[in-house]
Amino acid sequence: MAENPWPDGVPEIMPAQDRTEIEELYARYAWGLDLADEEQVLDTFAEDAEFDHLWQGKVNGREAIRENLRKLWFERQHWWYGRQHLINHFIMDPRKEGARVRCFFQIIQWNADYGTSFVMGIGTRDDRLVKRNGRWKYFRLHVNAWTSADQVPWKAERTMPPRPQHKSPPADTRPFSEQTMDPW
Repeated sequence: MAENPWPDGVPEIMPAQDRTEIEELYARYAWGLDLADEEQVLDTFAEDAEFDHLWQGKVNGREAIRENLRKLWFERQHWWYGRQHLINHFIMDPRKEGARVRCFFQIIQWNADYGTSFVMGIGTRDDRLVKRNGRWKYFRLHVNAWTSADQVPWKAERTMPPRPQHKSPPADTRPFSEQTMDPW
């Protein structure tokens, strides 16, 4: 059952205490998600939550979310191990039912095979939160991973020129003994 997070009326801006609690929710989600701590990440969701993830689609309820996460962690462990979700630049809007939270995310990945790190993905989130038993929880977590230009929520007119076509340099077909080793 959703509780009224605003007994004195919906505030115009997010109160500092709620903002801090919501940022803690996002941190607990990222720690649980990236370290495969099932109970920690599931505790960030309301029982009737919706999880809308680019690769796996939309599911409802904690048990469906649990199954989605297990598939990510265990069926793709080589892909998931060493990943960190960085979530930032929060815009928190109080709503009658709870809160709308928009933010950016970046996923960095440590590759265990090569010992290197790289940016795995970036995008935005547009989530709905509710307060249950005195704690903020995800009611709708929506991932908008940028995999094409039309997924960037750009507000100005799009006037991007076509992407340049890069040509490979011509191959050096001379015998190796005739090629110079001087890079300058």
